[in-house]
Parts: sequence; structure tokens; C-alpha cells
Amino acid sequence: MTDLTDLGIRGLRDGFHAGDFSAREVADAFNAAVAAAKPLNAFIVETPEHALAAADAADAARAAGEPAKPLAGVPIGMKDLFCTKGVQSTAASHILEGFTPEYESTVSQRLFDAGAGMLGKLNMDQFAMGSSNETSYFGNVVSPWRRKDGGNAALAPGGSSGGSSAAVAARIAPGATGTDTGGSIRQPAAFTGISGIKPTYGRCSRWGTIAFASSLDQAGPMARDVRDCAIMLEAMSGFDAKDATSLDLPVPQWEAGLNASLAGKRVGIPREYRVDNMPAEIDALWQQGVAWVKDAGAEVVEVSLPHTRYALPAYYIIAPAEASSNLARYDGVRYGLRDLPDGANLQQMYAQTRAEGFGDEVKRRILIGTYVLSAGFYDAYYTQAQKVRALIARDFDRAWEQCDVLLTPTAPSAAFALGEKSADPIAMYLNDVFTVPSSLAGLPAMSVPGGLDAAGLPLGLQIIGRALDEQGVLNAALAIEERAGFVARPARWW
Repeated sequence: MTDLTDLGIRGLRDGFHAGDFSAREVADAFNAAVAAAKPLNAFIVETPEHALAAADAADAARAAGEPAKPLAGVPIGMKDLFCTKGVQSTAASHILEGFTPEYESTVSQRLFDAGAGMLGKLNMDQFAMGSSNETSYFGNVVSPWRRKDGGNAALAPGGSSGGSSAAVAARIAPGATGTDTGGSIRQPAAFTGISGIKPTYGRCSRWGTIAFASSLDQAGPMARDVRDCAIMLEAMSGFDAKDATSLDLPVPQWEAGLNASLAGKRVGIPREYRVDNMPAEIDALWQQGVAWVKDAGAEVVEVSLPHTRYALPAYYIIAPAEASSNLARYDGVRYGLRDLPDGANLQQMYAQTRAEGFGDEVKRRILIGTYVLSAGFYDAYYTQAQKVRALIARDFDRAWEQCDVLLTPTAPSAAFALGEKSADPIAMYLNDVFTVPSSLAGLPAMSVPGGLDAAGLPLGLQIIGRALDEQGVLNAALAIEERAGFVARPARWW
């Protein structure tokens, strides 16, 4: 019998619908895989009983002749940024350790309503702040990949959705939720050889998702291939009256609309994405991607996004500013950690609780954000960054007059060793250089694996589309996926 953990979302869905196996068999297989993968540290909390309950409900519905739900028989991993009723939800932070919500996030509820079960809550960078999954209070996630040249250094799975990327790449979950503020779906997807899409800002509700930067945060799926991402995204998306930023639009049938032909389409190559000292392997893959989209029928044109070089500094003003405001709610009064030394007053409790509960990277970003929002510096930094953000969005609008989608690298390197960049925050922030501009503009963007570097590690290509054109992004990614023929997977060592 086929190892059920080798199947992705489509394979599990279709096999269950065809009666090839029961949902219970699937849940048992993935629960066992999760339990056997502890060295990856991908999960903060495992919920095998949730996956089994959803599986039993799917089997019972099938036995009763009821129509199968879209994700019946498919267990998934849930990033720990999504609040899940009755299950600890911490954003990988000590300050929320033990917090058990009495409500369900809209995204997780929609996935459960579609029939999905939950394998557990996935590890992540604390409050989604990081690019390597090393800022988690519960320890770093380890990538399932290893260098083929014999290097023994453990590799970063990317961040902040590092638990999600590691779980999908290691075949211990067929799909997982992620969130993307400045690249936290796309960069880890590229590092681990999977696919991941950040939809247009507002496609997926943010209600019940622990906030980092409210004008940037967006949920999205991470899965083994483009079609699996389309299936998950359909289930996750839709208008939510509880979220003021939610788009009141119908959810397209993205899976049914998948088409790998790019005939009549124009693919733009932004000249400003050719950054200094970019590794030759990244550039070579980019050029290969150009050849692939041409083979799919697209016309390739060079475009200019002149304010790209300002995107990273603008992002690292806006995102920390919003974070400093959002994280002010964690004060030891209402929920989560409370550190109350003997004789301490209220102000001292606030200070001690936050000092003990937040990690170094979170504290760094709160300090930056508070600084740029302060009376003496608001106009000099925050207002200017928002003006730059508007210019970046305008650059994209002008590019769409010349092309339908953009093709770029996803990340400036393959996965790096854990600890390699943790002492240098600026070097870590540079991992977002290709992903941040589309986040600032609120555009859909997707990473798809394109090949391996000389050390045998995955490299990703990014497709960026105009607002609400997830279909165009998915189709261009599918065209690359079919031509790249990426089937590499990490050799099991855990």
C-alpha cells in the first residue's frame, strides 16, 4: 500500500473521495509521522485527537452517503499565530505560554468547516518576527534538509513560518497555514523546497490571528505544490464581517482555473531586483525561470520598480511601529504571563512581565517602533516611510501597464546554518529583500521551487501579481513547476 504521508492534499482528497482509504488511516499515518519527527521541533503542541475526530466525522459522513467536504480526509498543521479554541495558542512567545483561547480564528474555522483536521500547532518565530525560526521561545525549528557536501550544520527552515515549511517538506503534514508580513510564507517555502502563496491583502480574514503588523499581516497556505496551495487557499479565503480589512468579494475557484499555458501573457523582469553580490546560482535560476515562462508561451519584458531599494528600510520602520502598538496589550493584566515581584506596583509589574515575556528580537522591534512613533521622530521616520510605501505601490501599478505578472528570485540565498546570522540583525533582515516590496503594496505573491544549488539545497522563484489576481500568480507558478520538475525531497535523518 502507498505510504499515505507521500500524498499531498490533492492526492489525499481524491483518494478519500474514491474510497481508496479511510480518513482514519490518513490521520493515523500523519499522527505517527509527527510523533516520530521530534528532532525537527516543528510542533509546539501536537493534537492527534483533533485530527482523529475530523477523520472519524469524514468517514461517518461518507458511510452515510453525504457529499464529501472539500478537505475531508486531509489533516493539516496550524501555525501557532492562529487562535484555536481549547488549544494553546502562543505566537511562540513566553508571554502567551499557556493561553488557551475560547474562540476560533476565522481562517482555522473555515479550514475545519471544509473538513480538515489539525495535527497540531506549528512552531514559528516569536510573534512572527524573524527569518530563521530562531526567535521562538520553544526553541528553533530545524530544517529537514542537509547539505550534500557532508556539512553537519543544522539549517534554518526560514521564518517566521519555519515550523510550517519544515513540516510540509518533511512529509509530516500535507499542508499548513502560514502568515506573511514581509515574506514569512515565501522565504521559508523557498528554503525548504515547497510552495507557498501570500494572497492579496484582505483575501483571508485576520480575525483571531495574533497581530504583528496589522496593515501587512496576511494568512496563506503552504503545501507541496501549486495545486495544493490553490485548494487550501479556496478554503481559507472569504469575507469576514469581524475583520474591517476583509475584502467583501466572492472566492474564485482557483483550482478549477489552473492553466499552465502563459500564451498571450507578459512576464516582467524588474531590473532593480538584480542586487549587488547576488550569488551566481540565484541569478542562474532566475534566468532559467525566464526560459521556462517563455517556453510556456509568455512574452518577457524588462520593467522598472525604481523605489525598490527603499522598500526594506521602509518596511523596518512601518512593521515595528505597528508591532509596538499591537504588543502593548501584553501587560500581565488580562491574559498570559504575569510577573509580579513582592512589593511591586502596577508599573513595575508591566515592566517585569514584558521584560520576562518577550524575546530579544521582539524587544528590539518594540523599541524601534516606539522610537519612530515618538513625537520628535514621527514625521521624520514613520510619515516618510508611509510616503515611500505609496511610491512603491505606484511603481507596481505602472509595471502592470507593461506586464501581467513579475518573476523574481524568492530569497537572496539558499538556507543558511542555524546561528549563522543570528548575531547580526541587519544580515537577517536582508533575507526579505525580494519579498518585502509586494507586501508593502498588498499584492499576491508566491514562491515555487525551481531547483537545487551546488550543495543540494532548494532555491525558489517568486511570482508577483496585480491585486486580486491570485489566478494569474498560480498559473505562472504552475507553468514553472511543470517545467522545473522539482521532485527533490530531504533525506530522512530525524
